[in-house]
Amino acid sequence: MEQIDWKAGMDMKIREANMKDAEGIASVHVASWKTTYKGIISDSYLSQLSVEKSKQSWNWTFRHLRPDEGVYVALNDEGTIVGFASGGRNRNVEFGHDGELYAIYLLKDFQGQGIGRSLFRAVVESLESKGLSSLMVWVLHRNSSEGFYKALGGKEIGRKEIVIGSERHLEIAYGWDRWQDIILQRI
Repeated sequence: MEQIDWKAGMDMKIREANMKDAEGIASVHVASWKTTYKGIISDSYLSQLSVEKSKQSWNWTFRHLRPDEGVYVALNDEGTIVGFASGGRNRNVEFGHDGELYAIYLLKDFQGQGIGRSLFRAVVESLESKGLSSLMVWVLHRNSSEGFYKALGGKEIGRKEIVIGSERHLEIAYGWDRWQDIILQRI
């Protein structure tokens, strides 16, 4: 477990998650969707998001984690989950990157403090330890996190249209060809 001091008076811990973290992860997942995607995804869709449904999904995820997958949480000094990230082998065969960042979300009050970078690093280090050497992520267009991935050196490698609720949205794939492109220069 890695402990990181983020700013005076606040200790943050990044650690591997487990089934007991499902509710905390679900809470962050739903809350961050409601703030991150406001104005991008319809309010009616966002208002229907449920921590209970998300918790059920995360419980399923933990029961079915493959050996190449990992989930990491960021905890504040009170031990509350304020962010999470997950990744594993790339699920997109059309791309040459062997690893994929599946998700990374932080509560709005904890964004811009370096926590996202540390969660990103936890996934990268996990994938590297499992023999993977490159990474990609899908990002909803017009999402403020596009700048986060670009700042980490991600290059656009693809686009696709997806449907969320009844609306069509554009997702952009960002990729890193080598771990060194991420770790040595940007994190």
